[in-house]
Amino acid sequence: MPMFGLPASTVVNQPLPKKAFFEKFNLKVAERNRFDADISRMVIVARISQATVPTLAAGKDIPGFYFVHVILKQKEYSDQCLLLLNKLVGQKMIFALQYGEETQFAVFHTRLLKSEWQKTEFVSLDLKGLTLDDAWQNFIFSIGGLDAQAEETIEEQIINREQREKLLRQIEILEKQCRTEKQTRKKYDLHQKIVELKNHLSV
Repeated sequence: MPMFGLPASTVVNQPLPKKAFFEKFNLKVAERNRFDADISRMVIVARISQATVPTLAAGKDIPGFYFVHVILKQKEYSDQCLLLLNKLVGQKMIFALQYGEETQFAVFHTRLLKSEWQKTEFVSLDLKGLTLDDAWQNFIFSIGGLDAQAEETIEEQIINREQREKLLRQIEILEKQCRTEKQTRKKYDLHQKIVELKNHLSV
């Protein structure tokens, strides 16, 4: 079972059977089917807390959190499975999602944040910080690809990135329309709109 660079003292390796999860939370048929389509099995591999990592001081907000190893049946899984797990279990969790020989990390913090896919044998997460709050926040920075040194808060960075991605999608659509537009006036209007959106990106 991969430990992703976490200390041996944090090891739990407790299976999280899908059937027991379904029954405990009385999942609807559609929810069960989604889980069965995407997820093969789940294991709680580690718990980060003062008991398992004594060098971490108590946090104001985070008493501890779990790492859950999720074996996927398909790489293009539904985010709803993770969001439902996060909501129903009611604990802070970091997901290590493995499909074949690749792994992606995911964590929920106002949004579901994901890392890039990497070869499982090379993936790891550094446990950094003086407190449990610090450790949790540093994992969010790492998984979400956020800047720990930025003046903006995590939440502000997430919102700004979403807005940027939305602008980029709009620009891509308009550029395709502009390339195929035959009427000079409409083509000019599309071009002006593209310039305007790109100016927003540079602000």
